[in-house]
Amino acid sequence: MRHRKIGRILGRNPNHQRALLRNLAIALILTEREVEAFDTKEQAPKVPGRIITTLTKAKEMRPFVEKCVTLAIKAQEYIRAAKSLECKSEKNSADWKEWRNGEGWKEWQKVACKSLAYRRRALQLIGSKEAVQLLFDKIGPRFEDRNGGYTRILKLANPRLGDAGKRAIIEFVGVRDRETQTSFIPNVEE
Repeated sequence: MRHRKIGRILGRNPNHQRALLRNLAIALILTEREVEAFDTKEQAPKVPGRIITTLTKAKEMRPFVEKCVTLAIKAQEYIRAAKSLECKSEKNSADWKEWRNGEGWKEWQKVACKSLAYRRRALQLIGSKEAVQLLFDKIGPRFEDRNGGYTRILKLANPRLGDAGKRAIIEFVGVRDRETQTSFIPNVEE
């Protein structure tokens, strides 16, 4: 019996499980890159923000990815505040040196260190600087007004060839959402 046991084992030891979840999360986040960022066009994903994996891996990966996106969303407030406080002059100019030695830099530093702490926590979880950069610059601002549920899992009908494992798509929501059509509802006037 597995009473009070949290999570799926996935046929691996705990270190291998964490590495698997990290790699899947990195793969999902890196599909959001621009097509030019890939070495060849064949390497670019057909649909950005989507990967295909087994159903159990997708279910286990979802909370991990959502925790990382939540870190990026929490940091957006501090990133905007730091951007508004930073010096607009060129680095090492007279204005910049004056700002650097004054109170403006101290205010900027207080705000910027909070966003840096969130980035470091995400880097600790994920382990890829490129994925963290993409998470905080592109994915975080996109989900800022959303309270949760950043990913969706869609079951695929065809099992995997070889071992007939159940496959699923895990993707970020918001880009390819279906809209409900209310235009077909007839007006009932009495």
